[in-house]
Amino acid sequence: MSKMKTALLVINFGGPRDLDEVPDFLEALLTDKDVIRTPLPGFLQDLFFKKIARKRSVRVAKDYGMIGGKSPIFEDTEWVGSSLGEAMQLPTICFHRYLRKTHKAFIEKISLLDAEEILVFPLFPQFSYATTGSIARWFCKNLSSSICKKLRWIPSYPTHEKYVEAFTQNTKEFLAEKKLKEEETVLLFSAHGLPESFIKEGDPYQKECEASFQKISSHFPKASSLLSYQSKFGRAQWITPSTIDMCNQVKNWIGEKKHIVFLPLSFTSDHIETLFEIEQEYLAPLKEAGYSAHRCPALGRREDWVQAMKSILSEDSKVRTCCLIRR
Repeated sequence: MSKMKTALLVINFGGPRDLDEVPDFLEALLTDKDVIRTPLPGFLQDLFFKKIARKRSVRVAKDYGMIGGKSPIFEDTEWVGSSLGEAMQLPTICFHRYLRKTHKAFIEKISLLDAEEILVFPLFPQFSYATTGSIARWFCKNLSSSICKKLRWIPSYPTHEKYVEAFTQNTKEFLAEKKLKEEETVLLFSAHGLPESFIKEGDPYQKECEASFQKISSHFPKASSLLSYQSKFGRAQWITPSTIDMCNQVKNWIGEKKHIVFLPLSFTSDHIETLFEIEQEYLAPLKEAGYSAHRCPALGRREDWVQAMKSILSEDSKVRTCCLIRR
């Protein structure tokens, strides 16, 4: 019996590859109705948030300018895809949700794949309809039904042993590098936030973040571990506690600990939310106030992270697209 022809598809948000791509990136993000949900008719919502994207892009471009003039996500994702494909000896392509300039080439590549099944690996450990679900919907709208039928998804892996091991090892190495004793440290796990309404509608993201937090923090029994959520956008109520509020109330939770280490829980690649938001909006004020505060890098291009992905993909836990899309 012949073995089924298999290919890999690694998916991520994407990020501006230069400052010129910032406006289009923001427009693609803010007009995604799985991310921004309003009662407005679709065409009015698009007009409104395109205007907001143009306005915000001026300030956001300055933020990107402070981290090198681009986001590392595109290159990191491509590196991860190449390394994972080599490790599994399978043809691999990547998809960047909000880099619209890459979409035409992506559709051509996936259409030419000589595969009977395509394993889809999201670089989002915790599932949300606003991340993995958004990409699943995009595929259903923009790929042929014959391709969609080949897709076999890893929905999420918040407590998978190998993901937890890679995250834990990355953290331990950072503590050792900075010469920070675990018993003197507060580990502040900062995940990307979501509106509370998303959770009330059944999005499992918060529960999966909490599950990841519990698993990983159990490997650091001497440290104090806290979970918070960052990157709030708009006026709606978001899940709490927020990372900025935690920073403003640091005296209430630091106790006798000497150090604070920010851990990017839901981010597998460093980007604007870690390199700028955490560094400039959270770390800088804490340091100015006299605290020993640090940011641990995301998993990025770690070899044990690639091996963790290989282990996750090798298990028989893939699902079809339909259950990943918000109704």
